[in-house]
Amino acid sequence: MALDMGNDRRMSRAAMKAELLDAETEAALAYAWRDHRDEQALHRLITAYMRLAISMAAKFKRYGAPMNDLIQEASLGLMKAADKFDPDRGVRFSTYAVWWIKASIQDYVMRNWSMVRTGSTSSQKSLFFNLRRVQARIEREAMATGEELSTDVLHDRIATELGVSVADVEMMSGRLGGSDFSLNATQSTDDEGREWIDTIEDDGPATEDRVEHAHDTETLRQWLLTAMSALNDRERFILRERRLRDDPRTLESLGEEMGLSKERIRQLEVAAFAKMRKSLEGQSKEVFNFLV
Repeated sequence: MALDMGNDRRMSRAAMKAELLDAETEAALAYAWRDHRDEQALHRLITAYMRLAISMAAKFKRYGAPMNDLIQEASLGLMKAADKFDPDRGVRFSTYAVWWIKASIQDYVMRNWSMVRTGSTSSQKSLFFNLRRVQARIEREAMATGEELSTDVLHDRIATELGVSVADVEMMSGRLGGSDFSLNATQSTDDEGREWIDTIEDDGPATEDRVEHAHDTETLRQWLLTAMSALNDRERFILRERRLRDDPRTLESLGEEMGLSKERIRQLEVAAFAKMRKSLEGQSKEVFNFLV
């Protein structure tokens, strides 16, 4: 930690010593990079505004991220701003860079706040960085007037203030109010205690149902194989192409391949089905449904 603090101070001191650019010099550097990809001009422009990046990074220290990481993300935002800056628009680079620096830091903070993805939409992002501030102000105002706020009323006012849904407010309030919790943690201090993951209900088929289904499916398959073994090669081929393919073939295509008429193919198919029905008499309704 001491090393980190030392690095922070050194970076801050170096940034404070960087030159201050006037509007004309700033524009010249921006043109040199945009039009000629002059890396020295880019380096000079970025170095001059590192103090801005560090200043903005410091505002996010309360989220618990290491200052060095925040400065690094701020620097990435600053470089993106320099790469996309258009001096022809007539605005100062610092004004343009603020948005990119802030966006880069905010994305980093949200990515590292929790193992669970937070702030995947614009409304959730707004809530992440503004919920506590807005909530504190609403609670102060209510206290000043002697009003008692229920949780539902509080969330409704926050949602109205920030222009988001109440559901998003409730979700983000829960995320910011807690921390990640391992499902493999035990429910008690006893090492033999049940893990929390064991309390989650499995909404999939029960084990006995899966076993029974697998057994029935295998039995049906064996019955069908036995029934098809009673057919000759030509009948098996027709049945396979007409009934067992994902994209069944037409009577006409089979007739052309086998040198038979469509009617003859149909007759052979019917005969094959009759043989299979006879072989499977008394076995299973599911097999007969297959043969319909």
